[in-house]
Amino acid sequence: MDNLTLAAVAQRCGVSLPGLYKHIEGLDAVKRDIALIAVRELTATLAAATAGVAGRDALTELARAYRSYARSHPGHYGAILRAPPAGDSEYADAGAAAVSVIASALKGYQLEGSELIHAIRMLRAAFHGMVSLEGAGGFGLPESVDQTYAHLIDALDTAFRAAATGPGTATTGPAGRNPRT
Repeated sequence: MDNLTLAAVAQRCGVSLPGLYKHIEGLDAVKRDIALIAVRELTATLAAATAGVAGRDALTELARAYRSYARSHPGHYGAILRAPPAGDSEYADAGAAAVSVIASALKGYQLEGSELIHAIRMLRAAFHGMVSLEGAGGFGLPESVDQTYAHLIDALDTAFRAAATGPGTATTGPAGRNPRT
């Protein structure tokens, strides 16, 4: 995305650069539209991967689908990392749909309220860290990155189970405090 130019877009579309301006507002608008497409694609990918599964299985499928999307569509994946323009309700709605899919996939953990938000943020940060480092060739040690990814899923599963707020759980929050007190 950082190397994207309007000249490249015009060439790819088979139009002159001045002709391109008849259809777009500028480079920022093109980047925004690519990001919007990418968020929708990733959301659909995650929804399809998690349909009919729950708990640990849903987490595993989220991880697999997220990683697969990032690998298969690195340009689009890179576009979703930018914050949407302020006041862009279409982009905000697409982002909310993505969060909703992830929240649905995590229902089996019985996370609610702020615990669910923290879980979604943890998931995104962990998955993004892994796929970004992997994509950049950042894992040079001989151990399997696939196994590391499996360990990451194990760690998230353990964390989400510990943070569960559902009935009958006896978990503690940060610093050993009971989150319900």
